[in-house]
Amino acid sequence: MRQVLLSCAALLGCVGLLSEAHGEGPSCEGLAQLALPGAKIASAQAIAAGAFTPPPNLPAWLVGDPAAYKALPAFCRVVAESRPSADSDIGIEVWMPLAGWNGRFRGQGNGGFAGQIDYRGLAAAAGAGYATAGTDTGHSGAPIDATWALGHPEKVIDFGWRAVHEMTRAAKAVIQSYYGKRPAHSYFASCSNGGRQALMEAQRFPEDYDGILAGAPANFWTHLLTGALSDAQATTLDEGSYIPSGKLPAIARAVDAACDAQDGVADGILDDPRRCRFDPASMLCKDGDSAACLTAPQVTALGKLYAGARHADGRRIFPGFLPGAEEGEGGWATWITGSAPGKNLLFAFANGFFADMVYEKADWDYKTADLSQAVKAADEKTARTLNATDPDLRRFKDRGGKLILYHGWNDPAISALNTVDYYQSVRSAMRPGAVDPFLRLYMVPGVQHCGDGPGPSSFGQGGSTGPADHRHSLQLALEEWVEKGTGPSAIIATRYAEASPGTSKGAAVKMTRPLCPYPGTAAYRGAGDPNDAASFTCVAR
Repeated sequence: MRQVLLSCAALLGCVGLLSEAHGEGPSCEGLAQLALPGAKIASAQAIAAGAFTPPPNLPAWLVGDPAAYKALPAFCRVVAESRPSADSDIGIEVWMPLAGWNGRFRGQGNGGFAGQIDYRGLAAAAGAGYATAGTDTGHSGAPIDATWALGHPEKVIDFGWRAVHEMTRAAKAVIQSYYGKRPAHSYFASCSNGGRQALMEAQRFPEDYDGILAGAPANFWTHLLTGALSDAQATTLDEGSYIPSGKLPAIARAVDAACDAQDGVADGILDDPRRCRFDPASMLCKDGDSAACLTAPQVTALGKLYAGARHADGRRIFPGFLPGAEEGEGGWATWITGSAPGKNLLFAFANGFFADMVYEKADWDYKTADLSQAVKAADEKTARTLNATDPDLRRFKDRGGKLILYHGWNDPAISALNTVDYYQSVRSAMRPGAVDPFLRLYMVPGVQHCGDGPGPSSFGQGGSTGPADHRHSLQLALEEWVEKGTGPSAIIATRYAEASPGTSKGAAVKMTRPLCPYPGTAAYRGAGDPNDAASFTCVAR
C-alpha cells in the first residue's frame, strides 16, 4: 500500500485512492454530507498535488509566492458557511493533507478589515503537514474596505470575534470526521488584525487553541485607529505639514546618525529605539526646502508622529511610532505618508472605521473630528466587540495554553509600544511569577509591520521559510513549549538576500541575529562578525 501511495503522489494522480488513506472517516467528497452545528458545508473536494490555484483578484500579499501552490501535496479542501446570526454569512475553508498529516491543526487569521481568506497562510500550513483553516470573517471585500459594516452590527461582531471561533469549531469537527480523531494539538498564528484575533481567542475562547502566536497585534483597535486619525490630521490639516515620501531617506539617515551607534554596531538597526533621542528640529531647512530637510510645519508633524495621539490635556490615547527604518518597502511610505496627503493605508483604515463602524456616516469628515470625542465614541460603541485588551489570561493559562507575542520595533502601522504595554498589563494583572510559565514577548529590531525593514525579518512567523527547528522558528518553539514543556529562550532570526520572508527559500543568508525574550535585548559582544548571531548575547535592559 505504501508503495502505491508514493507512486500516486509522484504522478499527481490517484486522488481518490489517496483520500482513502487518511484514516477511518469518510472520503474527502463524503464530507459534503457532514452536518455541522450552525454551519453548512458547501463543497468538499480532493485537490491533486500542485493543482490548486487561488481565486482571482486577490491582493498579492494574500496569495504569496505562486510556486508554493505548485509544491503543495494533495489535500482535501472543504468550503463551509457559518450563520450564527440572521445577518451572518461567514466563509470558511478547511484544508487537510490527504497523506502525511502531522496531527496538528493551525488556524489562520486576517489582515486589515479581512473580507478574504488568507490562502498564503493556508498553503504554508498545509504544505508543512498541518490541517488548517481560514475565514473571510463574514464579508467579502478588500482588506482596506469597511463599507460592509455600515448598518450591519452583526457583521461587525463576526469580524470582531465570532468568525474565528466559528471557523475553529467547524474546522475541528471536519478534521475529526475526516481523520477519525481530533487534532493532538491546535495552534493559531497570525499578525496585525490577525494578532488581535489571536489575543481575542486567548481571552474569550481559551479552549480553542493550545498555542497562540500573535504578531504585531492590533488589539487596542479603537485607540489604534484614533491614533491613525491623529496622524492624518497631523500631516494634512496644517498648511505644509504633509511629509512627502521623498524625504523619508533623509529622515532615516538623520535618525541613524543620531542613534545607530548606541548599540555598538553601525548597521542601520536600532536594537531598542526607545533609547534614541532624535530631535526632528535638527532637520529644519536652513537654505530653502529640499528633499534633505524639513520645513517648520513638517518638523512639527514628524514630532507628532513620534509622540503619538493625545488628548488636549496631554493624556496619551495611543503610543507613537519609534524612530528608525522609516524608509524602505513596507515602511512609512506605505502606511503613513503615501503618494499624497491622505493616500496611505492608515488613513484608509481610520476613515473606514469611523465612517462605517463608529458614526455610520458615509460622508464623515476626518478634518472636523475631535480626537477626545472620537475615541470616546469608538470605545462606547465598539470596544467590547473589537478590542482584545483583557490582561486576565488565567483561563488560558490554567488549561495549559502557551502564548508568544512578537512585534517589530520599527512597525509603521501599529506602534510596537502597544504590544509592550499589553505584555506589561498582563504581568501586572497576573504577577510575573504566574506569567513566565505561559507567555513570552519577542521584540524584533529593525523590522517593520509583520516583516520587511533592515533587520532580520524571518523567524518562523507567518509561513516564513528558513531553518526548520525551534531555535530559528517561533512557531516551532511554540510547539516545543506546548508539546514538550520546554519554554523558548533566544530565537535566531534571519535576513535573506531577498527582502520578503515568503520568498526566501534557497536565498543567501545576509544576517542572523538573536531575538531575546523581553525585556532582554541582543547586545554585541564587541568582537566578531556583526552579521552573525554568535557575535551577540542576550542582556537585560
